[in-house]
Amino acid sequence: MKVAVLSDTHAPRRWKSCPPAVAAQLENVEVILHAGDVCTVAVLEELSQWAVVHAVLGNNDGLDVARWGAAETLAIELDGLRVAMIHDSGASTGRAARLGRRFPTADLVVFGHSHIPLDETSNGQRIFNPGSPTDRRRQPCGTMGLLDIRDGVLAEARILPVT
Repeated sequence: MKVAVLSDTHAPRRWKSCPPAVAAQLENVEVILHAGDVCTVAVLEELSQWAVVHAVLGNNDGLDVARWGAAETLAIELDGLRVAMIHDSGASTGRAARLGRRFPTADLVVFGHSHIPLDETSNGQRIFNPGSPTDRRRQPCGTMGLLDIRDGVLAEARILPVT
């Protein structure tokens, strides 16, 4: 299963429409995960043209995003892989342990908020922040994530530059 991971698109200020480099990566995915700060439902509707979308609420998301179906946290299974999502994982110090306590059964925890891409494993749990495709802040470029899930195993996780 091919999965695209986005976060912190910050529409309409930063995301006017899906950037071409992001759209190119969405062509063959089955699921899109958005880790919050969508800011407008239009982004989720646009993304749903490519694949099924699952999203969590970010600190800049309003009632329209909540009414769409985004919740504070999400726990789903993708091809047998247990995935949890949250927008703000808290401070970087102690993050892996904190996420492990919050989502003890998750194989993978996806989060956003910092706009800083991260892919690390701690105590058998993978934590993954795709960064932001549209608001790179102090990062060299905008980024997104791609996951390859096979029979309950995260076979590959990549963070891709898209700007």
